[in-house]
Amino acid sequence: MSLDDRSKLLRRYVVDAMRGGGRGHLGSSMSMIEVLRVLYDSVLKFDALDPELADRDRFILSKGHGCLALYAILADKGFFPVSELESFCLPTSRLGGHPERGKVPGVEASTGALGHGVPIGVGISLAMRLQKRKSRVFVLTGDGEINEGSNWEAAMAAAKHKLSNLTVLVDYNKLQSYGRTADVLDLEPLSDKFKSFGFVTHEVDGHDVSALEKIFKKLPFSKEAPSAIICHTVKGKGFPFAEGNPEWHHKSGLTEDDFRKMYECLQ
Repeated sequence: MSLDDRSKLLRRYVVDAMRGGGRGHLGSSMSMIEVLRVLYDSVLKFDALDPELADRDRFILSKGHGCLALYAILADKGFFPVSELESFCLPTSRLGGHPERGKVPGVEASTGALGHGVPIGVGISLAMRLQKRKSRVFVLTGDGEINEGSNWEAAMAAAKHKLSNLTVLVDYNKLQSYGRTADVLDLEPLSDKFKSFGFVTHEVDGHDVSALEKIFKKLPFSKEAPSAIICHTVKGKGFPFAEGNPEWHHKSGLTEDDFRKMYECLQ
């Protein structure tokens, strides 16, 4: 599926940030650009001028190493200037290699140590219910990340409490830091796993903007259960040399020639 101008723009913001810092998780960020794009363009309730708005929806990037994609969409939405992306990972920057709540406007949880996003999301979802708020909570996990047992403990709690205001999204790009998820620790049958834990579960092409918009409009899938959406994606999407290549999970020591090739892919 070819990328439209908006998807290319957001990817360009990621490359701009990587160029500023000289490194970054390219593959891990590019697989989820469309998911974040649709969430922030069409789904989430937020106010970039008032990031702590009490009735806002919450988005938690559990796979915190993919923060370049989150920074790109937050800058695009006006949480901070787009020009600040070029300070990524510099000593004086607030845009670090993992997102930090309280430092970066729009970041709802400090993540990076994997397996924490879903538990945090469950806690926030319960709090929203107790406060009688209509806010929704979305947590995006990596597929390699759900090797962590903490996700499944939290999933059981979410089902027990019938947290219909919680949606777990899986960036299912089939790769983790050093190889295929099927080889490291096979997740299949992933949809059946979530269903067995009490989630109403659907699957979608995570790069198809129209398909994502349609599936998000159906949320919550049940008024009596949490929702899960398995987003089938391509690691490094948009850069042929990085697509499906675990060597591009993270890159440092990038050269001007590397960046030239990246920008050429986005023309």
